Amino acid sequence: MSVKRQHQGTGPSQRQLRVAELIRRTLSEVLARGDVHDPDLSRMPITVSEVRTSTDLKIATAYVMPLGGKDQHTALKALARNKAELRHLVGRELTLKYAPDLRFKLDETFDRMDDTRRLLGQDRVQRDVNAAGHDDDADRD
Repeated sequence: MSVKRQHQGTGPSQRQLRVAELIRRTLSEVLARGDVHDPDLSRMPITVSEVRTSTDLKIATAYVMPLGGKDQHTALKALARNKAELRHLVGRELTLKYAPDLRFKLDETFDRMDDTRRLLGQDRVQRDVNAAGHDDDADRD
């Protein structure tokens, strides 16, 4: 009898993470080399920051950002238009049974980091952080 091993945690399994990283690396290389026959994509450097896969590994969502953050919607449209060719190129490099269906979303991580830096730079927050630091020093003595 075979034992079914299913991931019981709330996050992605180790296999999902490994396959997602392979897809991210391969997709980045394909875009960097300009293997896609689309002038819009070949002239636009695109960063693939993260890939998330579904539990069955049939869908891969790539979080992308054009270099400099310009022409974001043009980049998304070009990637969506060429997703079949990108899927073929990525699937050829990977040793998976099925090449995952690629979906593309804008990576908003950099925007959130800027918002966090702006919030942490406010005088009110700095005052609270400095006050908390002095309380910790008093507790150690």
